[in-house]
Amino acid sequence: MAEDSEAPLHRVVHTMGTVFSCTVRDTSTPALHQALDDVEALLHHIDAVFSPFRSDSAVSRVTRGEPVPEEWEPELCEVLGLCAEAHQRTDGWFAAWRDGGFDPSGLVKGWAVERAAKLLRDAGAEHLCLNGGGDIQLYGGPWRVGISHPLQPGKLAALVEHTAGPLAVATSGPAERGCHIVDPHTGAPPSDGPASLTVTGSSLTEADMVATAAYAMGVEARAWLSGLTHVSAFAMASDGVTWSTNRGADCPRT
Repeated sequence: MAEDSEAPLHRVVHTMGTVFSCTVRDTSTPALHQALDDVEALLHHIDAVFSPFRSDSAVSRVTRGEPVPEEWEPELCEVLGLCAEAHQRTDGWFAAWRDGGFDPSGLVKGWAVERAAKLLRDAGAEHLCLNGGGDIQLYGGPWRVGISHPLQPGKLAALVEHTAGPLAVATSGPAERGCHIVDPHTGAPPSDGPASLTVTGSSLTEADMVATAAYAMGVEARAWLSGLTHVSAFAMASDGVTWSTNRGADCPRT
């Protein structure tokens, strides 16, 4: 059967301990098919370089004080720089270095999705949704993105409706992978943190970093996020009460 050139293009990639899904609502072309192959290869490559769970990754080598392959150095330097900048901008709430180890996971997934989306954009995609385990980069529209309810599995806590342009949506919390974000000052999960916290903006690298840092802050997150005019935030507390900041057009709504 001939492929419908008007049907959306889909690709699902299992890597980095999660699932990446891509939908492109543009006319199928050889360039877009090749770009989807390139996206899949890129995501597996980033896992090989930045996974803290692989003994041969650049992250593990840096933690052990060992050299990394020369071809990985440009990417590693970029991520090291992003992590250092994030640490400074968040007054230490974003911390890729802890207990002698290096783990940039708090922004690498968003960075990976943003890089993958650029490959598709360069190949001509104007309407795309790339979702990496809840970290989402959108272009074009219309798109509707559901934010999972952290207290009622299978239900939605909020909805993001997007019509045009770029939009990044990053959610932090224990719903998908358990409690994996810690207060860098104590090494323990924040005891007063929200059940879920979502940040929207134009850059997924930025939104992912901000969501990670804000979740680690616990009760201090709302005031800090209110001072960031370039992003919007939505959170649900452990008792189901919600709050939001900078409610722009693309802020999640209940």
